[in-house]
Amino acid sequence: MHKLDENALSRMLSTYRDPTATKKDVTNALRIYHGLQHRMEEYVFNDGSTKMLLNLHGTIPVKYKGNTYNIPICIWLMDTHPKNAPICYVKPTSEMRIKVSAYVDFNGKIYLPYLHDWNPKNADLLDLIQIMSVTFGEVPPVYSKGPEASYQQQPSYMPPTPATSTSYIPPYPTQQFAPYPVAGPGYNSYGQPAPGAAGPGYGLPYGMPSYPPAPGTISGSTPAVNQGTGTITEEHIRASLISAVEDKLKRRVQEKVNQCQAEVQTLKRTQQELNEGQVKIKDILARLDRDEKELTKSITVLKDKEKELERALESLDNVESIDVDEAVTTTAPLYKQLLNAYAEEAAIEDATYFMGEALRSGVIDLEVFLKQIRQLSRKQFMLRALMQKCRQKAGFSV
Repeated sequence: MHKLDENALSRMLSTYRDPTATKKDVTNALRIYHGLQHRMEEYVFNDGSTKMLLNLHGTIPVKYKGNTYNIPICIWLMDTHPKNAPICYVKPTSEMRIKVSAYVDFNGKIYLPYLHDWNPKNADLLDLIQIMSVTFGEVPPVYSKGPEASYQQQPSYMPPTPATSTSYIPPYPTQQFAPYPVAGPGYNSYGQPAPGAAGPGYGLPYGMPSYPPAPGTISGSTPAVNQGTGTITEEHIRASLISAVEDKLKRRVQEKVNQCQAEVQTLKRTQQELNEGQVKIKDILARLDRDEKELTKSITVLKDKEKELERALESLDNVESIDVDEAVTTTAPLYKQLLNAYAEEAAIEDATYFMGEALRSGVIDLEVFLKQIRQLSRKQFMLRALMQKCRQKAGFSV
C-alpha cells in the first residue's frame, strides 16, 4: 500500500491558495482509496498555457454485475482548490478503449453533474470518487480491445440446446486493471443486457429462444404451422431470426445515435470554450490597439519636446557671457543698498564657516581665529541692522 508522505504533500501544495483545505481533502481521499497516488506534474490548458498542478492518479474500484473492477483515472486539482472543481480524466491502458457516453468524451475527460455544480462548501474528492464509482458501475467508461474478434467469429445461428439455453455471460479479462466487456449477443456496448432481451434465452446469438413457444403464441405475418403440436418449424425459425436481426440492428443504431449525441455535446462544449476564447482574444487585441495609439501619441509629444529642448540649447549657446555683478540691477538706490548689505552679510557667513574649518584643521591658531571672528561678527551685526532699517524704509515686512 502506498504510504502517504504528508510533509512532501505540504511542499507540493506550497503554491496553492488554500493548501490546508487541499491537503485535508487529498489526505481523506488517499486514505480510503489506496489505488490512487499523488504527484506534481505540468498541466497544459486549452489555450496552450501550462501550470504545475497536483494530480491523483491510479485506479478506483467499480462494481459491475457483482464483480469489482479497477478503472484507471486521473484527477487534476486546480491551484484554487477547493474553490474550483477539479479536472478528471479516464486513463485507459493499452488494452482498453474509451467508451464515449454522456459522462466521458472521446478524450477521456469526465463530465458529471457533481463537477458541473461543484460547491466548495460541501464538495470534496471523497464524494467525487464515490460518485464516479457508482456512475461507472452503471455506464462503464472503457471496454476491452481483445474480445471483439471472438464475437465476430461466432456462427450466425446456433440451435437451441440445453447447453446454450442459459443466459450468455461475456468473458472478462483477469488482469488487475480489468476493462469492461465489449458488446456481445444479448448485450449492448456498455456490457449490459440489451433492451427486450430478458428471458431464459436472451443471451443466445441473434436472440434465439431456448425453448419452443407455446401453441398459438406466434403472431405476425408468418403463418403458424402445426400449432396444435407445439413444435418449431422452419417458418418459426425464420421469423425468429428476422426479429432478432431487427432488434440487433435497432440496438446498434441506438448505440450509434447515443455515441454521436455524446460526441456532439462534447463538440458543443469545445465550441463554447473556443467562442469564449475568441471574445477574450478580441478584447486583448482591442486593448493592444488602444495602447499602441496612446504610445504613438506619447512618442510624438516626446519628439516635439526634444526639438524644443534642442532649440533652447542652441539659443543658450548663442547668448554672450553675462557679468555676475551686473546680472541683477535694482530700480532704486535704497534697494541697491539692501541688496549689497545682504550679499556682504552672506559673504561674512561663508567666511565664518571657513574660519572655523581652518581652526579645526590647524591652519590658524585660536588667537587669530578669535580676533577675526570678533571683527566679522561686529561687521555682520552692523549689516543686519542696516538691512532691517532698509526694509522698514521700503515698507517690507521685517
